[in-house]
Amino acid sequence: MTRILLVEDDKSIVDNLTEFLKSEGFSVESVSGQAAAIRKIEDNSYDLLLVDISLADGNGFAVCAAAKANTGIPVIFLTASGDEYSVVTGLDMGADDYIAKPFRPRELVSRIKNALRHSGKAQSVIELEGLRVDTVKGTVTKNGSEIFLSALEYRLLLVFLNNRGTVLSRSKLLENIWDIAGEFVNDNTLTVYIKRLREKIEDDPQNPKIIKTVRGIGYKVDD
Repeated sequence: MTRILLVEDDKSIVDNLTEFLKSEGFSVESVSGQAAAIRKIEDNSYDLLLVDISLADGNGFAVCAAAKANTGIPVIFLTASGDEYSVVTGLDMGADDYIAKPFRPRELVSRIKNALRHSGKAQSVIELEGLRVDTVKGTVTKNGSEIFLSALEYRLLLVFLNNRGTVLSRSKLLENIWDIAGEFVNDNTLTVYIKRLREKIEDDPQNPKIIKTVRGIGYKVDD
């Protein structure tokens, strides 16, 4: 699973972005400052950094420099809209991309995948029960044959796969797929989408081996 370090001091952005990226199949850790970020980079291995340029105890440029000197991992800057000087400075320092706040989450995911492809650090394949999901290419195959999923079905599948071993309640699932692709999702439509997804990925949708029902609680995909 692709590991991302998010360096951001706005807690609301951290919470929302972490939840979204996890639902897209990424592993996310976060820190709020320059010093903590540099320690994390020195002590851990990450596939990509998302770095806010303005930090309470310093700036994202120092974090980018440490990342490039230490491992050369891709860095995407999160910048204030219209901050041209910071963007140019960051790119000159070796940053791989930038995105201006407020940003659209799905655009950010596309930029992340692009940076991973260019760096060769994409860790994109999840395999389970004959199912193969490539989160960089956005493809799903079952026993070698490609399966075509809607945007919401794909998002729902990633939520399940990223939470293997965990029972997910219906309310938790709704939180993760709300308003994807502009579609309204309520409890009834969630049932429909789970049924459709099972029909596409299960050998026997009536006796599912991948997305299992935990009666009275929710659903679970085994480790």
